[in-house]
Amino acid sequence: QVQLVESGGGLVQAGGSLRLSCAAPDTFFSFNAMGWYRQAPGKQRELVARITSGGSTDYADSVKGRFTISRDNAKNTVALQMNNLTPEDTAVYYCNARRLAEYWGQGTQVTVSS
Repeated sequence: QVQLVESGGGLVQAGGSLRLSCAAPDTFFSFNAMGWYRQAPGKQRELVARITSGGSTDYADSVKGRFTISRDNAKNTVALQMNNLTPEDTAVYYCNARRLAEYWGQGTQVTVSS
């Protein structure tokens, strides 16, 4: 059973930074893609950023230039560095990983105060 464990959410003021991390302990294969989605209250879950095993990245337009995704294939970890946060970034952030099937973390709350 694949388990994704997230950490790093919290409360930050607008303009601040947070770093989210996600690990897949006890998973002994490499994911084709790993990424982060978010869901704000009353809104659909949306892609924030994703990265393939080859290092190709894809970002939502709203976070380009502010967020950076990175991964360590050997450790099966993915991180999201979030800078210059705004209240519109407030949401539950979910780690996502794909290899034949799709896997989700439990979610971590990010709250940005104005």
